[in-house]
Amino acid sequence: MTGVRPIFPVRDLKRALDHYRQLGFRVQPYADGDEYGFAERDEAGFHLTFQPTSYYPDGAIAVAYLDVEDADALFAAWTKPGVGGQTKPPADMPWGMHEGVHTDPDGNVIRFGSPI
Repeated sequence: MTGVRPIFPVRDLKRALDHYRQLGFRVQPYADGDEYGFAERDEAGFHLTFQPTSYYPDGAIAVAYLDVEDADALFAAWTKPGVGGQTKPPADMPWGMHEGVHTDPDGNVIRFGSPI
């Protein structure tokens, strides 16, 4: 296995690509379309797929976890003015990680953490 790329359902691909660009990801639509795209940053990446209604049962959303070197630095970058979504500050967890959470405008969740 060489990696994993979660697939996040989005209601507006162009808006989603712009959001992930604001978070520091390199973004690209697939074949210049408006139904599928990619967001990559360092070794992490997501596939973004247009879904006007939830693809998942009971309206569930997608969730991914990012291992990062500095959760506080990522929190600071993702809470700058003009960056959309909602980012909660990292906190020390009993399992030895300093973790925060970002929710994108479509409700997809990115948990991120660095070792304490």
